[in-house]
Amino acid sequence: MPSDNIFACNRRNALSRSLNGLAAVAVADLLRSEASAANEPDLFAPRPQQIPRKAKRCIFLFMQGGVSQLDSFEYKPTLEKIHGQQLPRIPEISGELQGRLSFPHATVASPFKFQQHGNSGHWFSELYPHLAKHSDQLAFIRGIKTDNQNHGPSTLHVNTGSQFPGHPSIGSWVSYGLGSDNQDMPGYVVIQDSRGAPVNGAAIWSNGYLPAAWQGTLLRTNGAPILNLARQPSVSAVQQRREFDVLKQLNQQHHRVRPDDSALEARIAAWELAFRMQSAAPQLIDISRETAATQDLYGLNDPATAGFGRQCLLARRMAESGVRYTMLVHGVQIGPHSWDDHGNVKDGMIRHSKEVDQPVAALLTDLQHRGMLEDTLVVWASEMGRTPFRNGELGNNPGREHNSWNLVMWMAGGNVKPGTSVGETDEFGLRGIGEEIHIRDVHATLLNLMGLDDETLRFLHAGRLRRLTDIGGNVLSGMIT
Repeated sequence: MPSDNIFACNRRNALSRSLNGLAAVAVADLLRSEASAANEPDLFAPRPQQIPRKAKRCIFLFMQGGVSQLDSFEYKPTLEKIHGQQLPRIPEISGELQGRLSFPHATVASPFKFQQHGNSGHWFSELYPHLAKHSDQLAFIRGIKTDNQNHGPSTLHVNTGSQFPGHPSIGSWVSYGLGSDNQDMPGYVVIQDSRGAPVNGAAIWSNGYLPAAWQGTLLRTNGAPILNLARQPSVSAVQQRREFDVLKQLNQQHHRVRPDDSALEARIAAWELAFRMQSAAPQLIDISRETAATQDLYGLNDPATAGFGRQCLLARRMAESGVRYTMLVHGVQIGPHSWDDHGNVKDGMIRHSKEVDQPVAALLTDLQHRGMLEDTLVVWASEMGRTPFRNGELGNNPGREHNSWNLVMWMAGGNVKPGTSVGETDEFGLRGIGEEIHIRDVHATLLNLMGLDDETLRFLHAGRLRRLTDIGGNVLSGMIT
């Protein structure tokens, strides 16, 4: 090869020609590389907020399948009066929901009792006795509109701001805007249901067109926290550190002539992070040191609550360690372990709610007792709501259809105004009334509560400045202190 500089060729050729000289190359370049690295910005370094806000981190609880708001947080006594009948004509309904209403259908009243709780007077069904105790800490958003009633597009829409794959998730935007407070763990961690993946899988925690460093890292709750993270038994920590140092120098040389390669930049940072994580991650997921009282609080001794209880406890540990954004997923694809109850909504909601009520309430309690709720934003979400009817005859075990006109979410912690509610829905719980609240308004509000301005948090992609809210969202100021 006509060049004396081994870094002018590709790395494969360099390695094949210079295996015996790599140590010398590393030593010769060590001081210069360290000086250069000292001037290079840390990719994951924490960055200041754009808006002064209390929240330093976010825990996003995503319920896969479409939680029935009519059997959880929306009390609609009118449904009891017309149970089994068709709904009256509803004007200005379009899309799939209009199609469902044009076919024979039967109204389905909730089989559960509702009661108001706390000074806020929020309604909770009997399925949420633990969460109801936190009524005065929660701020509800009612009647949220999304643009699609199918699980695939709607799951993406709620988590990335777009119905189409390839867009950055909320956690990626938050991490991109604020960096990380823990240099030994990823800034964005995902803990999914131990029974399987959600609809769209990793696409809902993807970095999309943002630099690859901002993708969510899937953390396993059993065994190795991250696959292939553990060091091989035959390699000592000192040997591995030396290998990583040489690899880092090679990658940095490679990157200097390819400064726009975000995947390469992320890979360099990931190698270093992986080395630090080898000791940090196993300790973080080891809950054996938690007190028996804490494990009981999260329901770890009850098979029904143990799965999501472990996820919630790990989320607290992530928040405590400085992880910026933790996403928990409850529900698997479309089936018995998701919230997609087209049939027998009664038994389905009893099962799903039992799995999450105590763990979510425990998370709020634990954060509050540790003085962390004031600087942690907790969000409850799903990809859609459900209809107050089912298509066809009522039957013995009726369920509910998809409804993109009335997603109900809640937030707590940080600058969330506790005990409040924004948005209003009609007497049937079918859709919002008054000024429409779109999912992009919720996204703008979430970013605001994390100290980020959705108007200025942008990234140039395909010749256009992109953002999470894309065409813009309105911050729901009524729920912010």
